[in-house]
Amino acid sequence: MTESPRILLHNAETKPLVERLLRALPHADFRECNTYRDLPAQIEAYRPEVVFTVRFAVAEAYPRDALFSDIGPCWIANAGVGTDHFGHWDPARTTVTNSAGVAADIMAEFVIGGFLHFTLDVSGLEADKARRFWRIRTVRPLNGKTLLIVGLGHTGRAVAARAKAFGMRVVGTRAHPRMMKHVDDVRAPDDLSLLLPEADFVAVATPLTPRTRGMIGTSEFAAMKPGVIIADVSRGGVVDQSALLIALETGQVAAAALDVFETEPLPESSPFWQLDNVLISPHCSSVYEGWDLASFDLFLTNLERWIIGLALVNVVDPNRGY
Repeated sequence: MTESPRILLHNAETKPLVERLLRALPHADFRECNTYRDLPAQIEAYRPEVVFTVRFAVAEAYPRDALFSDIGPCWIANAGVGTDHFGHWDPARTTVTNSAGVAADIMAEFVIGGFLHFTLDVSGLEADKARRFWRIRTVRPLNGKTLLIVGLGHTGRAVAARAKAFGMRVVGTRAHPRMMKHVDDVRAPDDLSLLLPEADFVAVATPLTPRTRGMIGTSEFAAMKPGVIIADVSRGGVVDQSALLIALETGQVAAAALDVFETEPLPESSPFWQLDNVLISPHCSSVYEGWDLASFDLFLTNLERWIIGLALVNVVDPNRGY
């Protein structure tokens, strides 16, 4: 590889990234782009070999065509994990990496926190406090319950480790099943229907791909135990939210902690806003102070590998989505 690849940093705020880049590579050849609108022109004029990019303007259409055009970069480093906004690409032409693992721990904490929010009835406690009303209450333990993790990637494995600390039985799915630490039973995605009836809790942490789109729908909800609690930190579209809405309204699903939605931002007209048994967060389960710099540090490690000719880590298969 060239010793000084042309690098384009594409983010709403690039100053902290530039400082880190120059510390790691003082003579770096780079440009900055802070909007979606300007990205195509930047690529055409600068012809970067490497682009570090993140989906920072959710309400706008991501300019993926510019990245994957004939003059696009050889390597696209996605600052996040999900690559569904890239669509499909030719891996022989373009290498795509992601930042899987950077936010796995905090996303796992979000999942467990969502479960605890409902098992401890935090909303009920807050309502009683507001009324200054003291009454006898009971809480529900996680200990001894079964957690199904749909997608045992970085985040799924982090959820499993924390669930085990609470004494839960953990089952899950992954593309290539094998025994894993903290997981009692690992199955292929096609065996999901066998695991659903066992679960008291379900954590959805699989990427959005054509294969996983709508994988949790009407029949899957019907197969679950009545009163199951769900946390979704995957991507909007993995869970069929029309089917989820019905399951929540009927009580088949007791509660849901939702960080992702089919349409984002979630429209004001969405009925999910009205449901007391839904915890809504604005796709922020992976966002913690310093996550962006941790993601960029992973990119810098990969950039060093690129320069000296080593294989990149976290290469994404467009057919699998991870």
